[in-house]
Amino acid sequence: MVWEERQLYDSNRSTSVKIFKLKKMNKKTLVLGASTNPERYSYLAVNKLLANGHSVLAVGNKTGTIQTVPIHKEMVADTDIDTVTLYLNPNNQRPYYDTILALNPQRIVFNPGTENPELETLAQQKGIETIEACTLVMLSTNQY
Repeated sequence: MVWEERQLYDSNRSTSVKIFKLKKMNKKTLVLGASTNPERYSYLAVNKLLANGHSVLAVGNKTGTIQTVPIHKEMVADTDIDTVTLYLNPNNQRPYYDTILALNPQRIVFNPGTENPELETLAQQKGIETIEACTLVMLSTNQY
């Protein structure tokens, strides 16, 4: 999020006022471990990301759709990913290491249960920020 500044002029008083408004930035997010099961946190995260105005790419072990977002079984080649949010346990992350790091995202969010010191170290060596947090909580508290 960034602050957007505007100058408003009041012609009745011949004065101007600066107005500051919090503007949400669209952070294209790859949800790795996406599921069409409404009880899964990855499903909830895709919906909440969309509701907060973020573009979403989804990869899971089964194809399907969450709202308008298709779930792909293979990694999607995209060079404009801001955030990768993980919903895979560390053993299931291993086949994706090279692809995740090649995307060179700004950050990787390790949701509860996905913490992985090995991948965190590899990402940090490439200058990628790593966060152990819950995407849903981050979105709810405007920390995303």
